[in-house]
Amino acid sequence: MNTKTLSLSSAKNIAIIGVMAAIICICGPLSVPIGVIPVSLTPLAVFLTVYIIGKNSGTIAYIVYLLIGLVGLPVFSGFTGGPGKLLGPTGGYIIAFILMAYIAGILIEKFHNVIVQMLGCLAGLITAYIIGTIWLAVQASMTIPAAIAVAVLPFIPFDIIKIVIAVLLGKEIRKKLSVILA
Repeated sequence: MNTKTLSLSSAKNIAIIGVMAAIICICGPLSVPIGVIPVSLTPLAVFLTVYIIGKNSGTIAYIVYLLIGLVGLPVFSGFTGGPGKLLGPTGGYIIAFILMAYIAGILIEKFHNVIVQMLGCLAGLITAYIIGTIWLAVQASMTIPAAIAVAVLPFIPFDIIKIVIAVLLGKEIRKKLSVILA
């Protein structure tokens, strides 16, 4: 993988960031409610984004998505949006995905080993779990163990699958797009 990351120095790079933000906007609303927190394709889209365009540009693409949702467009899980979503019980996860993207991107860029890259995604995900779970516990007046039971444990298998797909697929997509991304 070419470890050169995109910068905001050209219109092409801005367009690529916009396209990746649009992909997150398409994937984000697609979710299956299984309780307080739905199973969403957002983590998969975020991991693919940072794998394909790098930690800085990938994180910026996610922030663009978050801002689009903040202004009310229905890009969050379940076709929701607006400040109420960010300030509500699941808002901590949505906001923490900024750190998830950056942390995963650091290890994806630094290491060429697929296992280490997956562990990088896992480290980012654990960070999001911690922040989001604390937020949920405070917002919903839950204990931390109760929040973990409803918002972390049911998602671990799905999120592991998303990480594996993102790293394996991301590697191939990045190879195919290397001419455009160069």
